[in-house]
Amino acid sequence: MSTKHVVVIGGGISGLTAAFWLKQNGVAVTVLERDAVAGGTMRTMQDGGWMVETGPNSALETTPVFGEMFTLLGLTRDRLYANEASNNRYILRNGQLHPLPMSPPAFLRSRLWTVPGKLRLLKEPFVGRASREETIAEFVERRLGREFLDYAINPFVAGVYAGNPEQLSVRSAFPKLYALEEKYGGLIRGMIGGARERKKRAEVAKDRARMFSFVRGMQQFPDALASHLGMAVQCHCTVTAIGVQPSAQGTGLSFVVDYTLAGRESRLEASDVVLAVPSYAAAELLQAHAPDLAQELRGVYYPPVAEVFLGYREEQCGRALDGFGYLIPAVEKRTILGTIWSSALFPGRAPEGHCALTTFVGGSRQPELLHRSDAEILALVRSELGAIMAVQGEPAYARVIRWDRAIPQYNLGHGKIMAMVDALEASHPGLVVCANFRGGIAVGDCVRNGRDVAERIVKG
Repeated sequence: MSTKHVVVIGGGISGLTAAFWLKQNGVAVTVLERDAVAGGTMRTMQDGGWMVETGPNSALETTPVFGEMFTLLGLTRDRLYANEASNNRYILRNGQLHPLPMSPPAFLRSRLWTVPGKLRLLKEPFVGRASREETIAEFVERRLGREFLDYAINPFVAGVYAGNPEQLSVRSAFPKLYALEEKYGGLIRGMIGGARERKKRAEVAKDRARMFSFVRGMQQFPDALASHLGMAVQCHCTVTAIGVQPSAQGTGLSFVVDYTLAGRESRLEASDVVLAVPSYAAAELLQAHAPDLAQELRGVYYPPVAEVFLGYREEQCGRALDGFGYLIPAVEKRTILGTIWSSALFPGRAPEGHCALTTFVGGSRQPELLHRSDAEILALVRSELGAIMAVQGEPAYARVIRWDRAIPQYNLGHGKIMAMVDALEASHPGLVVCANFRGGIAVGDCVRNGRDVAERIVKG
């Protein structure tokens, strides 16, 4: 048994995963979570036959760490893979939904891009490397052309980050894409070489990874982690300060964590502290130790997003739900970012004879829409669903979920902030930052980073 005691601040999926692997390695761990239950944004609501995901609707099996954890947690039997039709994804162009081509022949036949737009891709192997940090928009337009940016990358960025490609850093937000140019000199050559490297690491590209959820929804994952950790997870805790002092052994640092629980002040001593909270919360706890970094962390943008979950009778939907859903490019000038056809992906998302649609509004593209009332947001979503999917009539079920600060944006300059985080960890051994504003926002990124942090602490 290790002599370490690690305090994990934040019980989202990153913090829970780090705590899980620490416990697996015999390390004493305490998770301090502000909310009534652990899990962060990964919440599932059950309401009269409707299953509403208020955070991630699914995850992609990009890392083998998932399989290891599900086996140890007894979740393998309850894991659900998405319907094969979920591989079909649509992009809106000129008011019509076009399937995203998934093979070279399908790309050549596709009406999503014009002939000149397709021919522009032939120049890609001959485009040189960038000489400065670029946005994803600058990178893609330089390498692949404006049309590919507008009708592939722009909607994709809206779907993943709720972000703006004119602001996101390609180096920070899409490091694997950036690495293809840096390492191989181009995207086409890099895709070939990158596939070989992923095979060696037993990783799967996100466009080929299997999508999954669970019988009782995504919250089943953090619930299982919290149950496994038991009394190590303490909820209703608000951390107020992290103190640093020389360790009792005289080597390195140790920490004291002050927090309140039900209005009562408490303190924990720790050999290591894992900060698994959003950047704005981390900033307050790091102010005394790294004021310059704290200032930068406060500036990380989290755009507001509204999720609108609507349920209809199947006959009210004017088209077949034969895929994952659709995304909308900014050039289409719509008031929604896209819609997931939730009931087409996994069973149990809607009552018999009904369908469930999850639509997203706002993000970096149109944050001002979140100033509208729930009734106004519902009206604009219903209008868009009617125009795009021929959905008719009153919904059988409706719910609006708001996130005032949804997803951290890895905008230009994000790499410099992360370098400051690296410097903080170097100067404060045992203090580790593990949250989705660092190392990737996807569930798979959080799980992989959580395990990596646990391994670092165990070895340290």
